[in-house]
Amino acid sequence: MIPKAQDVMQTGIVSVGPSTPLLDVHRLFTEEEISGAPVVDDDGTLLGVITSTDLIRAVEEEHDSGRVAQDYFRDLLPYSSPDWASGPEDFQDRLREIRAEDVMTVEVLTVAPETPIPLVARALREHRIHRVFVSHDTQLVGVISAFDLLELVENWKD
Repeated sequence: MIPKAQDVMQTGIVSVGPSTPLLDVHRLFTEEEISGAPVVDDDGTLLGVITSTDLIRAVEEEHDSGRVAQDYFRDLLPYSSPDWASGPEDFQDRLREIRAEDVMTVEVLTVAPETPIPLVARALREHRIHRVFVSHDTQLVGVISAFDLLELVENWKD
């Protein structure tokens, strides 16, 4: 039997609200060791997705050089630095002003819980994305990452 999205999806979803400051998003990514999160409203409706790339891009747009952003987010990807609040004070202030909704990607790929996993894998590959959200109507119910699919293949039993 071919597994479906609901069989593979992760349900303990870490999400942010649209008004969450980027400084808090960065802290969340570091603490949870994640590189992206859905942006949801108070009702759990999926509004968009924000990733570490969005954070870096937003900061680079604020400065003539990406150097400050590069220095600030240097430890974001390895998730090894608890010192998330380092950096120039004006830089931190700006990260408090910019909200998740200002930089999130609004066009988010979603699948239904009943979607067969081969179609989920194809969607990830064709859209060159790392995660797909599982929704029922407009409610976010899960997420499937490329790593979840790799784990499925690794543990496959004929």
